[in-house]
Amino acid sequence: MISSIIFIILLALGFYFFYKNISKIRRNVLLGKEVNRSDNSSERWKLMALVAIGQSKMVVRPVAGVMHILLYVGFVIINIEVIEIIIDGIFGTHRILSFTGALYNFLIASFEWLALGVIVGCVVFFVRRNIIKLNRFMNKELDGWPRSDANYILITEVLLMSAFLIMNCSDHLLQVREYGHYIKAGSFPISNLLSPLFVNMSSASLVFVERGAWWFHIIGIIAFLNYLPYSKHFHILLAFPAVYFSNLKPKGEFNNLASVTNEVKLMLDPNAAIPPAPETPLKFGAKDVLDLNWKQLMDAYTCTECGRCTSSCPANQTGKLLSPRKILMDTRDRLTKVGKNIDINGTFVDDGKSLLGNYISEEELWACNTCNACTEACPVNLDPLSVIMDLRQYLVMEQSNAPAALNGMFTNIENNGAPWQFSPADRLNWASED
Repeated sequence: MISSIIFIILLALGFYFFYKNISKIRRNVLLGKEVNRSDNSSERWKLMALVAIGQSKMVVRPVAGVMHILLYVGFVIINIEVIEIIIDGIFGTHRILSFTGALYNFLIASFEWLALGVIVGCVVFFVRRNIIKLNRFMNKELDGWPRSDANYILITEVLLMSAFLIMNCSDHLLQVREYGHYIKAGSFPISNLLSPLFVNMSSASLVFVERGAWWFHIIGIIAFLNYLPYSKHFHILLAFPAVYFSNLKPKGEFNNLASVTNEVKLMLDPNAAIPPAPETPLKFGAKDVLDLNWKQLMDAYTCTECGRCTSSCPANQTGKLLSPRKILMDTRDRLTKVGKNIDINGTFVDDGKSLLGNYISEEELWACNTCNACTEACPVNLDPLSVIMDLRQYLVMEQSNAPAALNGMFTNIENNGAPWQFSPADRLNWASED
């Protein structure tokens, strides 16, 4: 009874804090401007099934893709057994679902093979990051917490899967001894390999190991759940809505501003109807996270920092400062800071900082050639290019701050109707016989 009460309290606290953290992130995302991503629902469901569930963009890089699928499928399916753990924890039972007989044996055996797959996948990823040191994991934006975060998650998953196998091994040995309430249930093809480590233990010691592994496994899962909102691995949950709400427009197509379109129409047709003036002054582009739309802010929280975008970026490959991964990481960091500001003050109070300037520099923005390679490479269709373009739009249209070459082109377009320094009257001179 005491064990069940402790378990219920831990479970309730775990879900309470998870809900509280999720609510804050939801609030932060909804600070963004409105954008309509509810169209073409059938196409969006199909895209989510293919990209988020089917991992179609992961396998473009086969080694990482296969390992990630193994990790993804294994970790998700294995946690089905958490249902039984929760029931057992609340009611003080043991392997309550074993009444399903052969199905139960099949599931436990499958979970064990998947647990082994998760461990292998985590070890491979750990080696790639820390021993082989792949280039995309060595960028300076990953120094400090981001690199540690990735390793913490890999180590945690290995520990959780190891606890699961140790729990099953000691449980099976107690079943063989027909000790206490340890009824014969389950099939243990992988955990049996650990039997030599425990077979000489007394039954009391085995019970201690089994209970210890059981508690470690469930407390670890609760802790992992509450760690996710602070980690890049929050993509485990957000990848699905992020893909569903993807931009379905052709790659590279940008939105025309209605206000600018109206100005052009008036220039072409002075008799056109003049639209009513807006109640508040128009603001072009984005200076801070509050100027971005909610999908861009969701992308920032969804980014798993895998670096595929940066490794595909031609500007980054030629040594320029731009890293699309850093753009989303900086957006998330700034949004988190804004959220904490709101937590303290009840509403956002200007802190004298902004995404543009304090987090992302102009040099980074102008290094982008808008090729869209970053969005194309992202395994979950995140769009760092849209953030770059909104920040650049602010520089150009709000601050008239653009590189000299662009300013010259803008002047020529304004005066000559074309990017070149030729009068419209001279435009056809090239066709003259002289």
